[in-house]
Amino acid sequence: MTQTQTPLPTPTPGALTGARLIEMGQLIAAPFAGKMLGEFGAEVVKIEPPAAGDPLRNGRMLKDGTSVWWQVSSRNKRSVALDLLAEVGQDIARRLVCEADVLIENFRPGTLEGWGLGWDELSTGNPGLIMLRISGYGQTGPYRDLPGFGVIGEAMGGLRHLTGEPGRVPVRVGVSIGDTLAALHGIIGVLAALGSARVPAGKVCIAKDIHEDPHLRARDMILRQRTRERYELDVPGIVPKLSATPGSVRSAAPRLGKKTATVLAGIGLTAADVAELRATGVVR
Repeated sequence: MTQTQTPLPTPTPGALTGARLIEMGQLIAAPFAGKMLGEFGAEVVKIEPPAAGDPLRNGRMLKDGTSVWWQVSSRNKRSVALDLLAEVGQDIARRLVCEADVLIENFRPGTLEGWGLGWDELSTGNPGLIMLRISGYGQTGPYRDLPGFGVIGEAMGGLRHLTGEPGRVPVRVGVSIGDTLAALHGIIGVLAALGSARVPAGKVCIAKDIHEDPHLRARDMILRQRTRERYELDVPGIVPKLSATPGSVRSAAPRLGKKTATVLAGIGLTAADVAELRATGVVR
């Protein structure tokens, strides 16, 4: 890492410019989500413990106490050193959240509730609040209170089984993919919830979702087509959509060589010519 005096370019307004976000989290999952939303214009206030801050500040130290992970995950953020264990700190956090659009946190479920900063309390003061909660096992279910990290999620989700070898210990993926995937799915949820604000968002569809989508059906993007064998298939529709001279399905996909004689007759070949060519295997 080298020092440089190159100034940062003047940013242009992002898609999320004007959105206010409070990040209460540490290490990777919640900070990664905050980083990405901040990169697209959201104002991100990161609340950190006053004593040492986010442990990621000390992750993979390189030089003079500077961590590359920290520099990447915390760009575009403003740090507020605030003790959430103190009642006055909790009150300050509550006031900050009341002015925010989004709160991101990745504490163990029940932690914020113990500080008086759970959904019920915060949404009372800020009815429009969007709250992204990232934890090892989610906010409900029998594993809810178990501690969890991205590496545990990779194992529980089967990824470490896929990357491993029989008879040997599971293999680390090499990057914090469990944390970042959790963050990305959380970001999708935040963007969908911001759909006030007309932020472009869409569901990540599987084939079944596409097949059943009412908008695609209304635009004839899914067509029912019959094969030569008289099977019914739902297939992709026709694009582009022309208003005066629209496209159409005039015939099903052909059987091999079905119209050979007809087409070749158009260029002057007789039935005998075609028969001779078929006998030699030139046509079918």
